Amino acid sequence: MKSILAVTGLRIARGRAIIIHEVTWRVAAGENWVILGANGSGKTSLLKALTGYLSPTAGTIALLGRRYGECDWRELRLKIGVVTSAFTASIPPAEPALDTVMSGKYAQLDLWHRTTPADRAAALRLLRAADLGGLADRAWAHLSQGERQRVLIARALMARPRLLILDEPCAGLDPVARENFLQFLEKIAQRRGPSRPALVLVTHHVEEIMPAFTHTLMLKSGRVYAAGERKKLLTSQNLSALFGAPLKLARRGPRLTLR
Repeated sequence: MKSILAVTGLRIARGRAIIIHEVTWRVAAGENWVILGANGSGKTSLLKALTGYLSPTAGTIALLGRRYGECDWRELRLKIGVVTSAFTASIPPAEPALDTVMSGKYAQLDLWHRTTPADRAAALRLLRAADLGGLADRAWAHLSQGERQRVLIARALMARPRLLILDEPCAGLDPVARENFLQFLEKIAQRRGPSRPALVLVTHHVEEIMPAFTHTLMLKSGRVYAAGERKKLLTSQNLSALFGAPLKLARRGPRLTLR
């Protein structure tokens, strides 16, 4: 199966500290991955390397067969959608939700690029798909946290990315908003067709792993502890080793719980 993302021998060192140790990982078309790991396991550094904001010390990263450092990053980054709370502070409080979504087409925060009627129509379709069609003109400052997260997903999809990275997207959501968001995420993950991106979800909580996520990358101390099919790797034994505490994984229908 064709690779969307291929990471080979990735190593990131800063001074004497090695943050990422020889990580090799591949995301194929049609796969949805969850990245799990304790604080300090290297999740954030890996994401920064994938999105071009942290330069590797060694190894390679290729998106759609094109290596970072050998092509125009400005063009390549449009193929990666990112949803992270780190964007929140860079979005103007008065910016309408529709403009925030359109900004994703141009990989901008604080939209300044001249837009077209086609851009507005596409952004409105994405807002409607996120059940936010009635909030197109609402300012960012007046959106709830759950609404903001869905706007950010619509924004990420505006450029039709091949890879969509969600960095702890449920942080700060109340239980009802979190469940609504997860159901929205599951709807995206279950789409079929060439326009659907491969998903990568970063989380600490197995309760947030929806059924459509097929694979798991487990990081421990900057190394790959395990990577592969979720149903084989998500066990009480692996999670206990990953987080350094005795944990019990249970299933409630298609969902998971951990205690």
